[in-house]
Amino acid sequence: MTLEASVVIPGEDFSRVALTPEATELLRKLWDLHGPLMFHQSGGCCDGSSPMCYPEGEFLTAEADILLGVLDISAGDDGGEPTGGAPGNGGKPIGFWMSREQFEYWKHTHLTVDVVPGRGSGFSVEAPEGKRFLIRSRLMP
Repeated sequence: MTLEASVVIPGEDFSRVALTPEATELLRKLWDLHGPLMFHQSGGCCDGSSPMCYPEGEFLTAEADILLGVLDISAGDDGGEPTGGAPGNGGKPIGFWMSREQFEYWKHTHLTVDVVPGRGSGFSVEAPEGKRFLIRSRLMP
């Protein structure tokens, strides 16, 4: 079951981003190693088309970026579903950012962050784990 991001774009009532269970599990491990995290999805070729995961604040966002959603990877008491929290509520929120220019191309899609074996960019925190994040997309109605 995927973990859906909170809705953060004014006027919208649907999630634009989700995590697969495998991505959620890896992110929990990475959070324990690196602390708070964030994603940024830029455009371009090579690894620029993959979602990049950074320690929170290491990648500076600006007016050229848009926050698509916040994913809370905190585990509930049973180790399962997130507890749904902001930083002060014991949550583990991960913002998913995208360049506004790229968003113009992807605004009609729902994005699911997945993880596969392989080595992605050396700048993304999952690289030393022998795994890489990737986006699976589907058109929204």
